Amino acid sequence: MTQQQYQERYEQLRAKLMEELETRGDAEDDEILSMIDELVLTDAAIPRLSVSERLRIGREIFYSVRRLDILQDLVDDKSVTEIMVNGPNRIFIEQNGRIRQWERSFSSREKLEDVIQQIVGKCNRVVNEQNPIVDARLADGSRVNAVIAPIALDGPILTIRQFPEKPITMESMIESGSISEEASAMLRTLVAAGYSMIIGGGTSAGKTTFLNALSNAIPPTERIITIEDNAELQIQGISNLVRLEAKSANMEGGKTITIRDLIKSALRMRPDRIIVGEVRSEEAVDMLQAFNTGHDGSLCTIHANSCEDMLSRLETCVLMGFSLPLPAIRRQIASGADMLVHLGRLPDRSRRVLEIAEVTGMEKDEVALNSLFRWNDSRKVLERCGTLHRRLKLERRGYTLPEDQ
Repeated sequence: MTQQQYQERYEQLRAKLMEELETRGDAEDDEILSMIDELVLTDAAIPRLSVSERLRIGREIFYSVRRLDILQDLVDDKSVTEIMVNGPNRIFIEQNGRIRQWERSFSSREKLEDVIQQIVGKCNRVVNEQNPIVDARLADGSRVNAVIAPIALDGPILTIRQFPEKPITMESMIESGSISEEASAMLRTLVAAGYSMIIGGGTSAGKTTFLNALSNAIPPTERIITIEDNAELQIQGISNLVRLEAKSANMEGGKTITIRDLIKSALRMRPDRIIVGEVRSEEAVDMLQAFNTGHDGSLCTIHANSCEDMLSRLETCVLMGFSLPLPAIRRQIASGADMLVHLGRLPDRSRRVLEIAEVTGMEKDEVALNSLFRWNDSRKVLERCGTLHRRLKLERRGYTLPEDQ
């Protein structure tokens, strides 16, 4: 059977299945699989299909109805970290750190649009001509961004960022060379002692992955509240954990719930720490308030190209919603944030910790930094370049750094 004949049989069988589903109403996955098996076994053209083709056509029909159509194979392959759909006919993937074009494509623009609507609908979000950009997630926590017409000119754009099935730990990061054992030990001690940290880096630098790994050092007796645009954090070992997710307005008139709204609400929930998945705009002022109101050890991520740039980005984010003098903003940063961790991707596509810096206070109306570790590009190592100055939180909680033992 030629590919064209196969595609025709696929379309016909799928149409029959959709007719049956319309008459039956809601059906569980097992029921749909049984219906597909019956259609495949009774179809007159099936004798011309091999066993592998029968299995394939049944699987593809099921994926098109209850999964992500042709993308399901990529979603199931955990070696694929990024799926980039540039219209129905061009799909690119990142696998093992390398980007390449995938050989398969959607049979039509409508099928790609159906997949996008399916993903968005399960997250109670809306994407249409009035709201052509949407962030969502898959059931496994994978991050999704979709853009449709009239913004997308060459067909719907779908980007899926996948995360490992097993959360990456500090130990695995040490093994891969992403961070040194010495730097990891210091950061874990500081997290346990309640040092507030901001993790920065460019796109795909591994900020969320690093935050997940670092959060394992939080004492299990604490109450943690996570706040995200799209829930993707994987906080382990904390039983008193509250997870909050922002919400966009929907077609039924539902109110938009922003990161700012969630931070304000979280402050009334008696948290020990607040973890914000990513600070992008004016919610930065609320995050700084959390840092400065007794929520020691709070964590967040931010897009930035260096530790110094992280400070500038924070200032810019605050100014997006408030007309505050820069010295006042900087004093808030200096008194609330304790540590900055900058991540990046090297030319070989590996993710590394490039700098760890301590916020030491204010000097001449500027936030002062003390660099503790910095990446040496010529030696390809994260080198120690300073010692921690602010040790009060360590002393109060009875912790000592490994270097002091």
